[in-house]
Amino acid sequence: MKLITSIEAITRFAGLIAALLVLPLIGALVTEVFSRYIFDSPTLWAFEISYMVMGAIFMLGLANALRLGQHVSVDVVTLKLKPRATATMRSLCYLMFLPIVSWISLELYHYFYEAFDSGERSGRSAWNPVMWPVYGVWFIGLAVLSLQVLAELLKSARIALGHEVNV
Repeated sequence: MKLITSIEAITRFAGLIAALLVLPLIGALVTEVFSRYIFDSPTLWAFEISYMVMGAIFMLGLANALRLGQHVSVDVVTLKLKPRATATMRSLCYLMFLPIVSWISLELYHYFYEAFDSGERSGRSAWNPVMWPVYGVWFIGLAVLSLQVLAELLKSARIALGHEVNV
């Protein structure tokens, strides 16, 4: 199904960005350790960069983890069910989860917009960066998760209805 393929391409891209963000996270932490312990001069920015980048990694990686089936799940019941029954159960769960994750994504958009509009700053260090980029990445991560939940719902529904899923 073309829609599922398109959504999963977006999810893979977000996962790739999340994976690549590990490099600046490592760079910031190594720089902070050297600055603090070798040069006795801690940075003003490393703490804030590290939690912001780690948050981006987490939020952008959520959808890809769902696509790969890497979220924690309890399979006690579904291991005993036939594939169509399992797909039906998953479809119902995705159907309940989709409005929730979409609503949270929309709320994060409002956080992003308000932070952008007001120039909100972190207030956690002397660097005091603006927060809208952080909220923007959180919004994108949850929006991609919403799309991936939709893709998983469609895949599960196709299996529940007895169709092959070729993605």
